[in-house]
Amino acid sequence: MAAGAPGEPTLGAESGRGSSGWAFVRRVMARWTRSAAEIDSEELLDTATRLGATPIGHLEQRQPAVAFGEVRSVALRPQVQVPALVVEVSDGTGTLEVVWLGRRQIVGIEPGVSVRVHGRTTHRRGRPVMFNPAYEIIPTRG
Repeated sequence: MAAGAPGEPTLGAESGRGSSGWAFVRRVMARWTRSAAEIDSEELLDTATRLGATPIGHLEQRQPAVAFGEVRSVALRPQVQVPALVVEVSDGTGTLEVVWLGRRQIVGIEPGVSVRVHGRTTHRRGRPVMFNPAYEIIPTRG
């Protein structure tokens, strides 16, 4: 029987997990103590992968891309000449600003909806942005 440090259980050979008994316990506890936001982010990334989308945190500037995430906010920014509907889409790795020029609203695009957008990504103020992308509203389970 292997002796551990004082106060540490000896989960070595008896558990079949080698000498990393505490590491195993930490991994299990980390799964139990995840926040709802972490769980939601993981589910969004799994769905994005299944849909063939690039995580928002990995979008490259000036490249065509497909992104997937949940709409966090919708705002109308009226300009002198052209109105703009600005939507924040998040997937847990980052936030994408989606801008539809000349639109005041898009039926179905509202906070909490999952959406996949196809377009060319640029960066404005250090954040990824897509102008006038094609979009699909993705139904959620439940």
